[in-house]
Amino acid sequence: MRTVSGATDRVVVVGAGLSGLSAALHLTGAGREVTVLDRAPRPGGRVATETIGGHAFDTGATVLTMPELLDEAFAAVGEKTADRLTLTRLDPAYRAHFADGSTLNLHTEPEAMEEELRAVVGPHEVAGYRRLRRWLTELYTAEAEHFIGGNFDSPFDLLRSDARPALARLVALGGFGRLWPKVAGLVTDDRVRRLFSFQALYAGLEPRRALGAYGAIPFMDTVGGVSYPEGGMGAIATAMAGAAEQAGATVRTGTQAAWLERVGDRVRAVRTSDGERIPCDAVVLATELAAAYRLLGIHPRRPVRPRYSPSAVVLHGETSRSWDALDHHTIFFGGAWHETFREIVRDGRLMSDPSLLVTRPTATDPTLASGGRQLVSVLAPAPNLRTGPLDWPRIAPAYRDELVRTLQDRGLDGFAGEFRLHRMDTPQDWAADGMAAGTPFSLAHTLAQTGPFRPGNLVRGAANVVLAGSGTRPGVGIPPVLISGRLAAQRITGAATSERP
Repeated sequence: MRTVSGATDRVVVVGAGLSGLSAALHLTGAGREVTVLDRAPRPGGRVATETIGGHAFDTGATVLTMPELLDEAFAAVGEKTADRLTLTRLDPAYRAHFADGSTLNLHTEPEAMEEELRAVVGPHEVAGYRRLRRWLTELYTAEAEHFIGGNFDSPFDLLRSDARPALARLVALGGFGRLWPKVAGLVTDDRVRRLFSFQALYAGLEPRRALGAYGAIPFMDTVGGVSYPEGGMGAIATAMAGAAEQAGATVRTGTQAAWLERVGDRVRAVRTSDGERIPCDAVVLATELAAAYRLLGIHPRRPVRPRYSPSAVVLHGETSRSWDALDHHTIFFGGAWHETFREIVRDGRLMSDPSLLVTRPTATDPTLASGGRQLVSVLAPAPNLRTGPLDWPRIAPAYRDELVRTLQDRGLDGFAGEFRLHRMDTPQDWAADGMAAGTPFSLAHTLAQTGPFRPGNLVRGAANVVLAGSGTRPGVGIPPVLISGRLAAQRITGAATSERP
C-alpha cells in the first residue's frame, strides 16, 4: 500500500463531515497532531441536523446503518459509541406501502420478517427470503475486507494473492451480474423484490442495471439494521468531534480553507479565507471532489466523463398529527418501477408515478419538535442537473403541491391541509451548496466508478495530500464515508489504526 512520504506529524483535515471526522479520530489515535477545518458553523457535512422553524430537522442523511463502523472510529481514541451517543434500533427498519393497497414492514430480525411474509405474502415466500438473506450476507462478507474496506493502489490489487479468494467468491456469488435478476430469482413476490433492491438508488443506479455486488447496500439495511441517534442525525458528528477534541485534536468550524501553500509537490500549509496560515506535514481533503481539486489547482482527466447519481427533492415540514400509516421511515411505492428509474436516471424527467421516502423522526425522538408536533420529511428522487437541467425556480412550487397531494391520495388523509412546509431543497439548492451536478449523492457507482476504478484517495502531483468522502473510495453513504476516513488515515500512518469490526 502506497503511503504519504516524509514527516506526517501535523495533519490538517479540511472538512468536518463524517469522513473528515473519521480520519481525524484515526489520525489522532495514531499520535498525529490534527486540526480539522470546516466552513460550516457546525460539524456534520451531509449528515446534519438544523433548527428550522423552532424544530430540529435532519437536512442530510436520515438512514444510519452499520453503527459498528462508529465503534471502530471511536475505538481509535479509546472511546465507545455508547459513551457519546444513544442509538435506537428501528423496528421496523422501513414500512412500505404499495399501489395495490398492501403494506409490508421490513424487519431485520429474521423471525419477525418471516412472520411478516407469512401474514402478507404467504408462507411460500419464507424460503426465498431465507435464501436472499443468506446471499446478501455471504456477498457482504466476501466484499467487506478487500473491496469495501481496503485501499487500492491500482485495479491489479484485485489480483493480489490475499484478495484472489475473495474475488473468486464474489464472482461465484454473482457479484458481477445484475442485482435485480438475482433478487428476482430468489423471491417471487414483486413487492418483496422491490423492498430488497430499491437501495441501489442510493448508489445512483437502477436495480436492473446495478451490479450484484451492490447487494451490500440492501444487506446493510435489511440484515445489518437501521438505527437512529437521540438528538437527530447531526448528533453523530457532534459526538465524533467531541471525541476527537477530547483526544487532543482541534476542530474549528466557521473556518474556510481558501488555498494550499505548496512547495514543489508538497503542501506546507493551509491558508484560510481570513489569511491565517496553518502549517502542516500532510493534508486530508474531506470535501466535495470538485472543491478538493480547486484547492489543489488541478483538473484530473478520466477516460470517461464522470457520471453522477440522481438527485432528490426534499420537503421538510411539520404536522399537528400523525397517521397510522407513518412509521419512522415509510416508503410509498408507486405502481411503476423500472419505468420510474428510467425517467430519473436516463431520461432526465420527473417521476410520473413517484415512489417516495417519508421520514418521521419524532416517531423515535419526540424531543426534536416542540409542542408535540410531528416532523415529516419527504424525499422524492429526481434527475440531477446534468441528466435533467430542469427550471427548478419555476417548477418547484407545483411539484411541491404534487408530492403533497400524492401522499394524501395514498392514504394520508388530510395531509395537504395539515402539512406545514418549512423548507424545500431541490437539485439547484444542492448545486448552490457546491455539489456537482446538483446531487448530494456524488458519483454514481457504475462499473467504471466502482472499487479501484473510483477516483483514488491519493493525488498525482501532491505527495502529502489524501482525499476522503463520498466522491472517493469506497463511495456514497454513511458506512462508506466512515470507511473512507479510516482509509485516508492509513495512507498517512502506513498501517491500520484500529481493529476492524
